[in-house]
Amino acid sequence: MGGGGQLTEPGEPGGGRDGGVYTWEEVQSHSSRNDQWLVIDRKVYNITQWAKRHPGGFRVISHYAGEDATEAFTAFHPDLTFVRKFLKPLLIGELAATEPSQDRNKNAGWLQHDFGHLSVFKKSRWNHLLHKFIIGHLKGASANWWNHRHFQHHAKPNIFRKDPDVNMLSVFVVGTTQPVEYGIKKIKHMPYNHQHQYFFLVGPPLLIPVFFHIQIMHTMISRHDWVDLVWSMSYYLRYFSCYIPLYGLFGSLALISFVRFLESHWFVWVTQMNHLPMDIDHEKHQDWLTMQLQATCNIEQSFFNDWFSGHLNFQIEHHLFPTMPRHNYHLVAPQVRALCEKHGIPYQMKTLRQGLVDIVKSLKNSGDLWLDAYLHK
Repeated sequence: MGGGGQLTEPGEPGGGRDGGVYTWEEVQSHSSRNDQWLVIDRKVYNITQWAKRHPGGFRVISHYAGEDATEAFTAFHPDLTFVRKFLKPLLIGELAATEPSQDRNKNAGWLQHDFGHLSVFKKSRWNHLLHKFIIGHLKGASANWWNHRHFQHHAKPNIFRKDPDVNMLSVFVVGTTQPVEYGIKKIKHMPYNHQHQYFFLVGPPLLIPVFFHIQIMHTMISRHDWVDLVWSMSYYLRYFSCYIPLYGLFGSLALISFVRFLESHWFVWVTQMNHLPMDIDHEKHQDWLTMQLQATCNIEQSFFNDWFSGHLNFQIEHHLFPTMPRHNYHLVAPQVRALCEKHGIPYQMKTLRQGLVDIVKSLKNSGDLWLDAYLHK
């Protein structure tokens, strides 16, 4: 790519030197916002202005670190009424009993996502370091575990045995192919025709507090990932040191479980509305753009939708430009949509309500397919 791109076929009119090969410098000279340079109906898009790193990385970290430091004060302050009334809403991370705290907990999740995608600092090393701090010390999870799962998801979204996000451990069947395969083989680990109903009992409530927690701990120990384990343990040491004096051991455990219960609901609904109702199948060896567009959809932009989804309602743009800061996705979205229309690739946009409803509807449709195949003689 750095040595030039093939923009025209050799010998075509308008071709550059060397039979239609343009150097990157030549392309850049025509990539200003006002330059409508066309080469045989191939437009040059300039998105570098939107691919810049997230502003204020150190400012954001300082803000979080300053609030986090107040937890040490709360653990030993003699006036617990003062602590609960005035300082509790300022605590970072896991306090969700008040709205500001829950918003910070959600934003901490988005922040680790930014660092994991290397979209905050220009140097990858800083992004990796702060990613371990945010997801480890402030969330109690593992950066390597997250990277291993999330990068597979981005490389092969919604593809069985390649995207861990569609590995439902036989609790759910998804898409149109898997239910039929399970039905024909008479596989019935669960009553899949009712999965759209028990989803509310085992999906959103248990994903983060139970499944992810067990998987994270098992991954760090089995892979001898002692660095991430130390980061994760520092979170629990800080948390229980600060809150056992306030609520006791049982109360502290109840609080962290309740917060993760709430966080899990939000996480499941926000992440699955962009993927679960889309095409889920085995590897089809499609081109990269088509594969990404068939596995993702967008949710309409609004002030609430942007806040609720952390700007990842532009999931298509996020998959096409994973290192681009998420607050810039709405700027590049019109060009992505125009490109898809030009080449006849579906670009799906839904309302927030429709996206949430489609999660349950897709589970029901998959369950019905399983039942039909299971009962077929």
